[in-house]
Amino acid sequence: MSWSRDRGGRDSYHHGNLREALIEMALALIAEKGPAGFTFAEVARGAGVSPAAPYRHFRDRAALLGEIARRGFERFEAELARGWADGRPEPVAALIACGRAYLRFARAEPAYYVTMFETGLPLETETDLPRAGERAFAVLRRAAEAVCARMPPAGRPPALMVALHVWSMSHGIASLFLGAGNAARRLLPMEPEDLLEAGVLIYLGALGVPGAR
Repeated sequence: MSWSRDRGGRDSYHHGNLREALIEMALALIAEKGPAGFTFAEVARGAGVSPAAPYRHFRDRAALLGEIARRGFERFEAELARGWADGRPEPVAALIACGRAYLRFARAEPAYYVTMFETGLPLETETDLPRAGERAFAVLRRAAEAVCARMPPAGRPPALMVALHVWSMSHGIASLFLGAGNAARRLLPMEPEDLLEAGVLIYLGALGVPGAR
């Protein structure tokens, strides 16, 4: 790090990658204390800069969390897409793999996950964040559309409804059984992924989806 004088004669901080350093420090604090457990000043202190320095990159703490959530949804989208694998080997199995990818992300990236879903960020002011969330959900919706397309049109459920139900099951299992420090968390007689698969198959079977056995 170095200090220099700008044209106005004020001290200014120069850091080659301060924005990334602030994000990494915030992720570490989220992992330790949760997304509501630290201040903007703590992020600055952890990154080794003055309390004013982060404002050159982020409007406020909410903007920093919004950027972390946006990046999280981009990673999430990629993980879901890998699970879906364009419907291979067949849509029902691929939808289940997409759900497993949901849980895999929640387990591997807990700091991103809680920031994405548990911070109550004002989406109307974080314009890139809702779009990133919609792109991630679009993967699951495409998977639901492919599964529903296997049914006769007369009895076909709305793909959006199926996508939302599978999303809800995945999120519920992730929150109840994968979240660190969750007082309601309990041991399962099976892996969370197997619990999700069983739930999705029961649900799809009740809808009459071919191959949901």
